[in-house]
Amino acid sequence: MNERERELFNDSLERCTQRSDFIDRFYEKFLSSSEEVREKFKNTDFKRQRRMLHSSLYLLVFASEGREEGVLHLDRIAKLHSRHQLDIQPHLYNLWAECLLATVKDCDPRFSEDVGQAWRSMIRIGVDHLVKRYQQS
Repeated sequence: MNERERELFNDSLERCTQRSDFIDRFYEKFLSSSEEVREKFKNTDFKRQRRMLHSSLYLLVFASEGREEGVLHLDRIAKLHSRHQLDIQPHLYNLWAECLLATVKDCDPRFSEDVGQAWRSMIRIGVDHLVKRYQQS
């Protein structure tokens, strides 16, 4: 990921998170996307989950730069999502990414193809890390 993509992502993330309904809209899309997703989230504390997602999106920037706090955060998520804990199977990450991108498109008034590409690149860093760790567990 290059610096321009990182900047586009971060600016878009700021615009999206200024909207109080951004993360709620994402979870509405994600939960309505699949029965399997709804089942995985049936006992979730969504107040905590919303905070976690918000933090994770910012920590992805650190991970994309190779910064330790971002990589360690992804490692913690990977361990939690592993087949030994929550068992979040790799195919669900693509659905997650699609729903997140659709929400960004709805919520970012300056959304463009370049912004969408920046989000896809950033998301891919996180998803690739989680899938790799899932397959190793």
